Amino acid sequence: MNFNEYVFNMLLVSHQSGPEVSAQDLTEDEEAEAEAEAEAVDEDVVDDVTAEDEDDEAEVEDDENAELTEEKEDEEEEALVGEVKASPNADTTILFVKGDDFPANNIVKFLLGFTNKGSENFVVESLDASFRYPQDYQFYIQNFTALQLGTVVPSGRQATFEYSFIPAEPMGGRPFGLVINLNYKDSNGIVFQDAVFNQTVTITEREDGLDGETIFMYVFLSGLGLLVVVGLHQLLESRKRRRPAPKVEMGTSSHNDVDLSWIPQETLNQISTYESK
Repeated sequence: MNFNEYVFNMLLVSHQSGPEVSAQDLTEDEEAEAEAEAEAVDEDVVDDVTAEDEDDEAEVEDDENAELTEEKEDEEEEALVGEVKASPNADTTILFVKGDDFPANNIVKFLLGFTNKGSENFVVESLDASFRYPQDYQFYIQNFTALQLGTVVPSGRQATFEYSFIPAEPMGGRPFGLVINLNYKDSNGIVFQDAVFNQTVTITEREDGLDGETIFMYVFLSGLGLLVVVGLHQLLESRKRRRPAPKVEMGTSSHNDVDLSWIPQETLNQISTYESK
């Protein structure tokens, strides 16, 4: 191989290797850019995921705070309700006069007994009753007037109170919650309230008028009485028709068989004159 061929081959090799090197350099740059873009995308994704996690945590915290707030409110309501309760030194009993019958538009009466078991006097202030919605006793359906008592019950003594109310007529045939409260206080002024009756009762419908059987019985008795009266009348009429007519004695024209000596002659003459006419 001469010098000219050697130079030609070197130029050819350098010409072929040049493009390959530049292509490799370009590929490395692109890879670096792609990696940078991927890192940027990963950072954005991480930021988004972190933001979502923070939002979820914030929502969970809000829900927990809301639940805690509701629980606190419920506890406060229970505490408020629990402030007024029955005294352990008093017993109450209730007796409905007509049993468990609550007719609509009719008087319901009950007797309430109060026993003071403590060493201090109690002052029974009032007695009230109301009908509530059976699914939620906080809703009033019918509220009755409270009976003001102001009765002092000494230690170891008992007292009985009478109360009556009338359920509204449209309430007939449906269940309602009946709440009866007795309000009293001790000698220290502490107020107590005893829910003497707190149950669901059914208001019965009032029966107006007579049923079919009763009406039929009255009609039958009336017809039977009318038949008896007609029969007695017919019997009396038939007896009157069968009774013979009374005989009427007629005076006789002859006085031969009659002793007329005791009659004055003038009278006999007048009789004779009257008969001759």
